[in-house]
Amino acid sequence: MQSIRVTGGNPLSGTVTVGGAKNSGLKLMAAALLAPGVTTIHNMPDIADVDTMSEVIGGLGAPVRRDEHSLVIDATTVDSFEAPYEIVAKMRASIIVLGPLLGRLGRARVAMPGGCNIGSRKIDLHLRGLSQLGVQIASEHGYIEATAPHGMRGASIALDFPSVGATENLLMAGAAAWGTTVIENAAREPEIQDLIAFLNAMGARIEGAGTSTITIEGVSAFSPVTHGVVGDRIEAGTFLVAAALCGGPVTVAGVKPEHLDLVLAKLTAAGAEISTGPDEVTLQRGGPIRPVDAATLPYPGFPTDMQPQFMTLMAVANGTSVITENVFESRFMFADELGRMGADITIEGHRALVRGAARLSGAPVISPDLRGGAALVLAGLAAEGATTVGDIHHIMRGYESFVDKLAGLGADIALIDSDEGEGRGC
Repeated sequence: MQSIRVTGGNPLSGTVTVGGAKNSGLKLMAAALLAPGVTTIHNMPDIADVDTMSEVIGGLGAPVRRDEHSLVIDATTVDSFEAPYEIVAKMRASIIVLGPLLGRLGRARVAMPGGCNIGSRKIDLHLRGLSQLGVQIASEHGYIEATAPHGMRGASIALDFPSVGATENLLMAGAAAWGTTVIENAAREPEIQDLIAFLNAMGARIEGAGTSTITIEGVSAFSPVTHGVVGDRIEAGTFLVAAALCGGPVTVAGVKPEHLDLVLAKLTAAGAEISTGPDEVTLQRGGPIRPVDAATLPYPGFPTDMQPQFMTLMAVANGTSVITENVFESRFMFADELGRMGADITIEGHRALVRGAARLSGAPVISPDLRGGAALVLAGLAAEGATTVGDIHHIMRGYESFVDKLAGLGADIALIDSDEGEGRGC
């Protein structure tokens, strides 16, 4: 086991390039199951979650080969409909193979998913929507059994919540169903738009990308494609918060600024100076960090995946801010670890009152989840002394070369064996 050790106080400057979006690339890998033949996906991050998804679809009969930041997926013969627990338990996104398996084979047996423990993320919306397409659903012994013995039929589906995962599963299933499917209150994230572009290139007929109403005309066949993954807006936002903490200037390349509109607005309100280009954002801060309230909402609202990083910035702001979490009820778990570093945070239900401190102090902390772990590393950049972050497997699930990229900007940061740090039990 390794940890990340950060010694705070170093200024950050330079340019860092983000990879393809994890939350898009994983879904494109699953969608490749729909098309017999070889699909190539470029700009794929080299992270643990991609390795896990490669295991999932490889076990279904579609082997995956990596060539640097490209994946070559051979879905010529998909000969299994079961995604077993020992693989799916590693990553919640594995549930996304339900839709394409039903579209390709008319049947799927998928273990109930695992992943980050950040609150209830039930898959009821996925299953309810699939049942409206004519899929018969059963659940037993920890598995979801889904069959469409008479094929799937288009339907009008209204989601109770604009769930990203449910929208994605329904997109892939609906693309292979007979007739027209309409998804109301659909998710609008850039990663959804990337999936729609991918499916349309494969032969699907989908309209409404980026809106809350998506219309799908089912088709009977799909063709393999070559596609590049959209840049990772959450990785980009993480480095921008690091720059805001440490002053900058830092240029984050490989991301579309319009995918970060509200994040950039909040950072500007906090005192950052921001300039943008077609595929890059530059941030620097010369004055104090100002307190700013933020509330997470589905896209185009403030992303829940940026809430821990933004709370870390507010923890050293010159005043008090309120952070409201409207998406995942357990996303404040990392706040206790941030408190060990001197942050003054009071949790009241789904709101956090953050009283800015002049300085954080380095301490041994434990990463509770992917984004919370990244936020604790950022806190270490701004803290006095050394911070050791344990359980970094969470971070490695979603950030490629996180330590090296921060070091390249000037951070005093390194991977160490856990027994070199002070360490803490859970």
